[in-house]
Amino acid sequence: MIKKILTRKTIDENKVGRNDILAIERTKLANERTFLAYFRTCIVFTSSAFVILKVEFLQNLRFLSYTLLAVATVLLLIGGIRFIYVRRKIRKYYR
Repeated sequence: MIKKILTRKTIDENKVGRNDILAIERTKLANERTFLAYFRTCIVFTSSAFVILKVEFLQNLRFLSYTLLAVATVLLLIGGIRFIYVRRKIRKYYR
């Protein structure tokens, strides 16, 4: 059963118990959820910026739309870098 849970064979089953293996999997899933939250926020900011740019009634808010685009890009970069950083830490710690 433990072998089905593991996606990679980097964890030695004799040294790590079932609870530890499940904790590792929960940590990996939490890392993915966090990245998806960053990505979802980026999509919302980007779509809001494009709506502001396209709607004529909101043309006086162009600066806000450009700011939202910049913030969305930064959020996506932070989320991606954080995801890779945490994934490497998990792999390094549990090898």
